[in-house]
Amino acid sequence: MALRDMLTPPSREIIDEPVYRDRRRVLATLGLLPALGLAGCSGSAPPSATATVNPAQARPGLETGDELTRELDATTYNNFYEFGTNKDDPSNAPKTLRTRPWTVAVGGECTRPGKLSLDDLLKGLKPEERIYRMRCVEGWSMVIPWMGVPLGDVLKRFQPTSKAKYVAFTSLADPRQMPGVRVPALDWPYREGLRIDEAMHPLTLLATGMYGKALPQQNGAPLRLVVPWKYGFKGIKSIIAITFVERMPNTSWNMSQASEYGFFSNVNPAVDHPRWSQQSERRIAGSASKLFAGRIPTLPFNGYAAQVASLYAGMDLRKWF
Repeated sequence: MALRDMLTPPSREIIDEPVYRDRRRVLATLGLLPALGLAGCSGSAPPSATATVNPAQARPGLETGDELTRELDATTYNNFYEFGTNKDDPSNAPKTLRTRPWTVAVGGECTRPGKLSLDDLLKGLKPEERIYRMRCVEGWSMVIPWMGVPLGDVLKRFQPTSKAKYVAFTSLADPRQMPGVRVPALDWPYREGLRIDEAMHPLTLLATGMYGKALPQQNGAPLRLVVPWKYGFKGIKSIIAITFVERMPNTSWNMSQASEYGFFSNVNPAVDHPRWSQQSERRIAGSASKLFAGRIPTLPFNGYAAQVASLYAGMDLRKWF
């Protein structure tokens, strides 16, 4: 069956009108309506956040009672173009990625630039488990137990200056280790970015593992970003560089298709992708014989509004999608 057919819901799975109306009521309460189309992210910079969130406020978002996605599904249904563009390409690719030794260069607008090795990271910070909902822009979602360390704790080591308004991330792009890089599917290397307050938010995770094990190659070994209130393509994999910058950095999908993939990419059911609706999602939490469970309404900020909505107070989420 074609992926398009898999992601198109049968009529019995369309959201009932009462549920749909209630979802819109919630969106209106959060100030996310109206948001009926996509807009570019060019022009003046978005307003800075006026609220801060401490770890105690974020703690309720560290776990969810949702059914976990099976490890088999989470490790065989992936987006990782460096190893192929089909969902099963990354898991079927030869295991050619060398994850030891692994070093991340950290620099830019900070007083202590330097290098961070994976071993030093794990030595200095004890990874913790967090169960997060993960939402893909294509309409499917997972619930994954991640292992990792708060990104903010890592970034503080390098003492970002007042000029550090954003954090830019770069992936490895080695065609010898990553066969997908030999194909110009994107402008390699893969690049992503966060605003500094998003990067420092207690929910943002520098992941080192999942399901109690080290990250497999297809899921972004050995280090990847996990930002649970954003669409999955923000979760850059196999990170080799982190740079503090003053201006909004270029990001791979925004450079490729700016009208479809904004810089912020917060999960917002009121803003549809030009080619499909974002109002509902298909949870990958089925039985051994069924990959997808039924469709469910997409939640604002992927269900983490209580923890992160204050970061975007005063922002026009129609423009800064």
